[in-house]
Amino acid sequence: MNPASDLVNKLWRLCALLRKDGITYQQYVTELTYLLFLKMASEQKDEGKIPEAYRWRAITAANEAEVLQRYRQALVDLGNPDKVRELSIVAIFQNATTVVREPATLRKLIDAIDGLHWFTEERDAFGDAYEGLLQKMAEETKRGAGQYFTPRVLIDTMVALMQPQPGEVIQDPAAGTGGFLIAADRVMKEATDDYFTLSDRLKVFQLSEAFRGIENVPDTYRLLLMNLHLHGMGASKIDLGDTLSPKGKEPAFGKQSADLILSNPPFGPAGGPPTRDDLSITDRVSSYQLPFVEHIVRALRLGGRAAVIVPDNVLFDDGRGKALRQRLMEWCDLHTILRLPTGIFYAQGVKTNVLFFTRADEEAPLEDATQGVWIYDMRSGAPAYGKTNPLKESDFADFVAAFGDDPFGRAPRTDGGETGRFRYFTRAEIAARGDNLDISWLKDTSADAEDGLDTPEELAAAIEGHLLAALEEVGALVAELGGETDAPVAEEMA
Repeated sequence: MNPASDLVNKLWRLCALLRKDGITYQQYVTELTYLLFLKMASEQKDEGKIPEAYRWRAITAANEAEVLQRYRQALVDLGNPDKVRELSIVAIFQNATTVVREPATLRKLIDAIDGLHWFTEERDAFGDAYEGLLQKMAEETKRGAGQYFTPRVLIDTMVALMQPQPGEVIQDPAAGTGGFLIAADRVMKEATDDYFTLSDRLKVFQLSEAFRGIENVPDTYRLLLMNLHLHGMGASKIDLGDTLSPKGKEPAFGKQSADLILSNPPFGPAGGPPTRDDLSITDRVSSYQLPFVEHIVRALRLGGRAAVIVPDNVLFDDGRGKALRQRLMEWCDLHTILRLPTGIFYAQGVKTNVLFFTRADEEAPLEDATQGVWIYDMRSGAPAYGKTNPLKESDFADFVAAFGDDPFGRAPRTDGGETGRFRYFTRAEIAARGDNLDISWLKDTSADAEDGLDTPEELAAAIEGHLLAALEEVGALVAELGGETDAPVAEEMA
């Protein structure tokens, strides 16, 4: 077992101290966020911006009678810009409160964290352990505070295929806990031998300008900032807000502002249509997925590329959905679609895909940028994935080989025919289908994925997934008829 995994398991077992008090998994991970921040600052000799009374050693030195009160006051003051000048610290502790009710419980948590070995000869394990905790939370709860969780192996596959480069602006308009941004940073560091000897100007860019993100849920935003901090990434361009309806109705990030967009936007009905004036195709759609796709198309620079997870309805919806697909294929080279297996998100009934596309090099191409689409069916005949059979890196090996080593989808490819998983469809063939991209040719057994579920929680999650999918279809119909919906929100957690 590697050091980070060992730390994750030890930290997770500490949750038992709080679970008896009715504390949720997300509340527990949020609590650890505060404690791990103070611990890491102490270990890395980086406590200069933290008031002395609230530094790790001051907290650990407090006796049991006063430790909880001091800790509570620390949370209040560290989130107060009048007490702490470092805005990144204030953002993490903004409106922070503790769920710990007993001083003895807090003392056990502090002593356990203080006694863990956080370093190996090669690296510290704070970032890896924290990311492991986020994944553990998602696996154990199936759903954390109404949010889904993108499997790390899927994130890593998408990022590796897109080959992010130093100097590029990389955006996630639905950032969640930062999985895509952190994976992109990791890939660049591993692929660039001289990453840490980059020019001073490029170093500053990578730290303060390269990564852009927006997260709409305050608690998730806190986890996002902590995750970036523990991985040594800047957060000056990471905001709390709504990508589709920003304040002042100004487009988030700006038009054509990203070289690479990696994202798993929210699924399901939204609280209302977007308020951005530039989303001209999806301006009346009261759902998340279609407006987010339009945002991504518009936010890419000419020649920029994207990999984005979308539910099946994006591929076949009529009306505005069809208009959006036509615009996507007109402005972008939609070179690859990966049909994902079911069961990789908590909601078994939600079928998803990854769209890989590149914005055309010209502002107004004379003909559609998409001349044809390669579709890889990873869904048909796939096993039921879930907690007992998690998605693995090896599951993507055949697709990665078929995709090739060109992030723009231009590597040589082979059509496997009617019995193969990888096929090519020309733009004319797609047009003959009414621009419906929900194309399958192998027997799809994914509808039977629920057969592999064996716990009440998994079955309930599957039912909820089907209901959300049904609500989305109803919402799309209402939007087409000119109305609005107020259906429940289901958000994605990357």
